[in-house]
Amino acid sequence: MATVKELLPDYANGELASVCSWPDDIKWYYRWHWTSPLHYVDTPSFKCNYKYGHNLTEALIFLAHYVADVHQPLHVGFTGDLGGSILKVRWYRKKTNLHHVWDTLIIDTAVKTFYGSDLSTMVRAIQRNITDAWSGDISSWKSCRHHNRVCPNLYAAESVRLACNFAYKNATPGSILEDDYFLSRLPVVEKRLAQGGIRLAAVLNQLLNFEVKIGQSL
Repeated sequence: MATVKELLPDYANGELASVCSWPDDIKWYYRWHWTSPLHYVDTPSFKCNYKYGHNLTEALIFLAHYVADVHQPLHVGFTGDLGGSILKVRWYRKKTNLHHVWDTLIIDTAVKTFYGSDLSTMVRAIQRNITDAWSGDISSWKSCRHHNRVCPNLYAAESVRLACNFAYKNATPGSILEDDYFLSRLPVVEKRLAQGGIRLAAVLNQLLNFEVKIGQSL
Protein backbone atom coordinates (compact mmCIF):
# COMPACT_ATOMS: atom_id res chain seq x y z
CA MET A 1 0.00 0.00 0.00
CA ALA A 2 2.90 2.35 0.71
CA THR A 3 4.07 2.00 -2.90
CA VAL A 4 0.61 2.89 -4.18
CA LYS A 5 0.55 6.05 -2.03
CA GLU A 6 3.97 7.08 -3.33
CA LEU A 7 2.71 6.85 -6.90
CA LEU A 8 -0.40 8.95 -6.30
CA PRO A 9 -0.42 12.69 -7.07
CA ASP A 10 -0.28 15.01 -4.05
CA TYR A 11 -3.87 16.16 -4.49
CA ALA A 12 -5.10 12.59 -3.90
CA ASN A 13 -4.01 12.85 -0.24
CA GLY A 14 -3.04 9.19 -0.28
CA GLU A 15 -6.47 8.00 -1.41
CA LEU A 16 -6.61 6.00 -4.64
CA ALA A 17 -10.41 6.20 -4.65
CA SER A 18 -10.27 9.99 -4.93
CA VAL A 19 -8.65 9.84 -8.37
CA CYS A 20 -10.34 6.77 -9.85
CA SER A 21 -12.64 8.99 -11.92
CA TRP A 22 -9.66 10.74 -13.56
CA PRO A 23 -9.78 8.58 -16.73
CA ASP A 24 -13.37 9.77 -17.30
CA ASP A 25 -12.35 13.39 -16.82
CA ILE A 26 -9.49 13.36 -19.31
CA LYS A 27 -10.77 11.14 -22.11
CA TRP A 28 -12.34 14.17 -23.84
CA TYR A 29 -9.00 15.94 -24.25
CA TYR A 30 -7.19 15.45 -27.56
CA ARG A 31 -4.09 14.00 -25.91
CA TRP A 32 -6.20 11.30 -24.30
CA HIS A 33 -8.75 10.51 -27.03
CA TRP A 34 -7.04 7.18 -27.61
CA THR A 35 -8.17 6.00 -24.17
CA SER A 36 -11.92 6.27 -24.85
CA PRO A 37 -12.37 2.76 -26.30
CA LEU A 38 -10.56 1.31 -23.29
CA HIS A 39 -13.55 2.15 -21.09
CA TYR A 40 -15.89 -0.44 -22.54
CA VAL A 41 -16.21 -3.74 -24.34
CA ASP A 42 -19.48 -4.15 -26.22
CA THR A 43 -21.16 -7.42 -27.09
CA PRO A 44 -23.45 -8.21 -30.03
CA SER A 45 -27.00 -7.05 -29.44
CA PHE A 46 -29.06 -9.45 -27.31
CA LYS A 47 -26.13 -11.85 -26.93
CA CYS A 48 -26.03 -11.93 -23.16
CA ASN A 49 -22.68 -13.58 -22.75
CA TYR A 50 -19.14 -12.32 -23.08
CA LYS A 51 -16.37 -14.05 -24.95
CA TYR A 52 -12.99 -12.41 -25.06
CA GLY A 53 -11.67 -12.14 -28.59
CA HIS A 54 -8.14 -11.37 -29.64
CA ASN A 55 -6.03 -11.54 -32.74
CA LEU A 56 -2.67 -13.04 -31.89
CA THR A 57 -1.40 -12.47 -35.42
CA GLU A 58 -1.96 -8.72 -35.16
CA ALA A 59 -0.52 -8.66 -31.65
CA LEU A 60 2.62 -10.46 -32.83
CA ILE A 61 3.12 -8.05 -35.72
CA PHE A 62 2.61 -4.96 -33.55
CA LEU A 63 4.99 -6.33 -30.92
CA ALA A 64 7.71 -7.02 -33.50
CA HIS A 65 7.25 -3.59 -35.07
CA TYR A 66 7.38 -1.67 -31.80
CA VAL A 67 10.43 -3.55 -30.52
CA ALA A 68 12.17 -2.64 -33.78
CA ASP A 69 11.03 0.98 -33.58
CA VAL A 70 12.41 1.61 -30.11
CA HIS A 71 15.82 0.36 -31.28
CA GLN A 72 15.99 2.95 -34.08
CA PRO A 73 17.72 5.90 -32.39
CA LEU A 74 15.57 8.60 -33.97
CA HIS A 75 12.41 6.93 -32.69
CA VAL A 76 13.67 8.38 -29.41
CA GLY A 77 14.75 11.64 -31.01
CA PHE A 78 13.93 15.25 -30.19
CA THR A 79 10.41 16.66 -30.10
CA GLY A 80 11.60 19.88 -31.76
CA ASP A 81 12.36 18.14 -35.05
CA LEU A 82 9.93 15.22 -34.68
CA GLY A 83 12.72 12.69 -34.33
CA GLY A 84 14.59 14.14 -37.29
CA SER A 85 11.52 13.98 -39.55
CA ILE A 86 11.62 17.72 -40.32
CA LEU A 87 15.40 18.00 -40.26
CA LYS A 88 16.17 18.30 -43.97
CA VAL A 89 19.48 16.91 -45.20
CA ARG A 90 20.98 15.38 -48.32
CA TRP A 91 21.94 11.73 -48.41
CA TYR A 92 24.68 12.00 -51.00
CA ARG A 93 22.73 13.78 -53.76
CA LYS A 94 19.25 12.82 -52.56
CA LYS A 95 17.08 15.30 -50.68
CA THR A 96 15.56 13.66 -47.62
CA ASN A 97 15.20 14.03 -43.86
CA LEU A 98 17.38 12.64 -41.10
CA HIS A 99 14.73 10.25 -39.80
CA HIS A 100 14.42 8.62 -43.21
CA VAL A 101 18.20 8.26 -43.34
CA TRP A 102 18.08 6.13 -40.20
CA ASP A 103 14.86 4.32 -41.03
CA THR A 104 15.83 3.31 -44.55
CA LEU A 105 18.73 4.91 -46.39
CA ILE A 106 21.67 3.68 -44.32
CA ILE A 107 20.39 0.11 -44.73
CA ASP A 108 19.60 0.54 -48.43
CA THR A 109 23.04 1.99 -49.11
CA ALA A 110 24.74 -0.81 -47.17
CA VAL A 111 22.80 -3.47 -49.05
CA LYS A 112 23.85 -1.99 -52.41
CA THR A 113 27.45 -1.23 -51.42
CA PHE A 114 28.47 -4.24 -49.36
CA TYR A 115 25.88 -6.98 -49.84
CA GLY A 116 25.33 -7.24 -53.59
CA SER A 117 21.90 -5.58 -53.40
CA ASP A 118 20.65 -8.63 -51.49
CA LEU A 119 19.04 -7.85 -48.13
CA SER A 120 19.14 -11.49 -47.06
CA THR A 121 22.94 -11.40 -47.37
CA MET A 122 23.04 -8.49 -44.94
CA VAL A 123 20.76 -10.36 -42.56
CA ARG A 124 23.06 -13.39 -42.64
CA ALA A 125 26.07 -11.15 -41.93
CA ILE A 126 24.33 -9.74 -38.86
CA GLN A 127 23.43 -13.26 -37.74
CA ARG A 128 27.10 -14.25 -38.01
CA ASN A 129 28.08 -11.30 -35.85
CA ILE A 130 25.50 -12.36 -33.26
CA THR A 131 27.07 -15.81 -32.99
CA ASP A 132 30.64 -14.51 -33.28
CA ALA A 133 31.70 -10.91 -32.57
CA TRP A 134 28.74 -10.07 -30.32
CA SER A 135 28.24 -13.47 -28.73
CA GLY A 136 29.61 -12.28 -25.38
CA ASP A 137 27.02 -9.49 -25.24
CA ILE A 138 23.89 -11.53 -25.89
CA SER A 139 23.04 -12.31 -22.27
CA SER A 140 23.25 -8.65 -21.27
CA TRP A 141 21.09 -7.63 -24.25
CA LYS A 142 18.36 -10.06 -23.17
CA SER A 143 18.36 -9.30 -19.46
CA CYS A 144 15.92 -6.90 -17.82
CA ARG A 145 15.89 -5.69 -14.24
CA HIS A 146 13.46 -7.26 -11.78
CA HIS A 147 12.99 -10.26 -14.12
CA ASN A 148 10.78 -8.25 -16.48
CA ARG A 149 10.10 -9.82 -19.87
CA VAL A 150 10.77 -6.60 -21.71
CA CYS A 151 12.42 -3.33 -20.67
CA PRO A 152 11.44 -0.57 -23.13
CA ASN A 153 12.83 2.17 -20.88
CA LEU A 154 16.30 0.65 -21.19
CA TYR A 155 15.97 0.29 -24.97
CA ALA A 156 14.78 3.89 -25.28
CA ALA A 157 17.62 5.19 -23.08
CA GLU A 158 20.12 3.41 -25.32
CA SER A 159 18.50 4.88 -28.42
CA VAL A 160 18.49 8.49 -27.26
CA ARG A 161 22.20 8.26 -26.37
CA LEU A 162 22.90 6.93 -29.86
CA ALA A 163 20.71 9.65 -31.35
CA CYS A 164 22.81 12.30 -29.61
CA ASN A 165 26.19 10.71 -30.23
CA PHE A 166 25.66 9.48 -33.79
CA ALA A 167 22.39 10.39 -35.51
CA TYR A 168 22.31 14.12 -34.77
CA LYS A 169 26.06 14.61 -34.63
CA ASN A 170 27.30 16.51 -37.72
CA ALA A 171 23.78 16.40 -39.17
CA THR A 172 22.43 19.93 -39.12
CA PRO A 173 19.75 21.28 -41.48
CA GLY A 174 21.13 21.33 -45.01
CA SER A 175 24.00 18.95 -44.24
CA ILE A 176 25.27 16.67 -47.00
CA LEU A 177 25.76 13.25 -45.47
CA GLU A 178 28.17 11.08 -47.41
CA ASP A 179 30.79 8.38 -46.82
CA ASP A 180 32.14 9.65 -43.49
CA TYR A 181 28.70 9.71 -41.96
CA PHE A 182 27.54 6.48 -43.62
CA LEU A 183 30.57 4.36 -42.73
CA SER A 184 30.68 5.53 -39.11
CA ARG A 185 26.95 5.05 -38.55
CA LEU A 186 26.42 1.72 -40.31
CA PRO A 187 27.93 -0.33 -37.42
CA VAL A 188 25.48 1.37 -35.05
CA VAL A 189 22.53 0.49 -37.27
CA GLU A 190 23.61 -3.13 -37.70
CA LYS A 191 24.13 -3.58 -33.97
CA ARG A 192 20.73 -2.08 -33.16
CA LEU A 193 19.11 -4.45 -35.65
CA ALA A 194 20.84 -7.34 -33.88
CA GLN A 195 19.82 -6.14 -30.42
CA GLY A 196 16.22 -5.69 -31.49
CA GLY A 197 16.12 -9.18 -32.96
CA ILE A 198 17.69 -10.80 -29.89
CA ARG A 199 15.32 -9.00 -27.55
CA LEU A 200 12.24 -9.80 -29.60
CA ALA A 201 13.23 -13.48 -29.66
CA ALA A 202 13.72 -13.42 -25.87
CA VAL A 203 10.27 -11.88 -25.33
CA LEU A 204 8.62 -14.44 -27.63
CA ASN A 205 10.44 -17.28 -25.89
CA GLN A 206 8.96 -16.20 -22.58
CA LEU A 207 5.48 -15.34 -23.81
CA LEU A 208 4.99 -18.39 -26.00
CA ASN A 209 7.11 -20.81 -24.00
CA PHE A 210 9.24 -22.04 -26.86
CA GLU A 211 12.71 -21.36 -28.13
CA VAL A 212 13.15 -19.00 -31.08
CA LYS A 213 16.57 -19.65 -32.59
CA ILE A 214 18.58 -16.96 -34.34
CA GLY A 215 17.89 -17.24 -38.05
CA GLN A 216 14.77 -19.36 -37.52
CA SER A 217 11.69 -18.42 -39.53
CA LEU A 218 8.53 -17.67 -37.60
